Amino acid sequence: MTTLTTTVFARTSLRDRFETIRTQMAKNASKRKVYLTTLSELERTSARDLQNLGIAPSSIRQIAHKAAYGF
Repeated sequence: MTTLTTTVFARTSLRDRFETIRTQMAKNASKRKVYLTTLSELERTSARDLQNLGIAPSSIRQIAHKAAYGF
């Protein structure tokens, strides 16, 4: 039986590893900000306006998640 193990940081310097982690953390923070901003704006929208947009109040979190993370 053969097992394949891959290492994300193979042959990279410690500095490169930290830079990769920092970049990923910045991307995650950016996505989280989009999620929270979208969620906040939709939660502040009146029920009538949500209805005009075709958005059910129960789907606000799902819409915010899709806006930020794309799925």
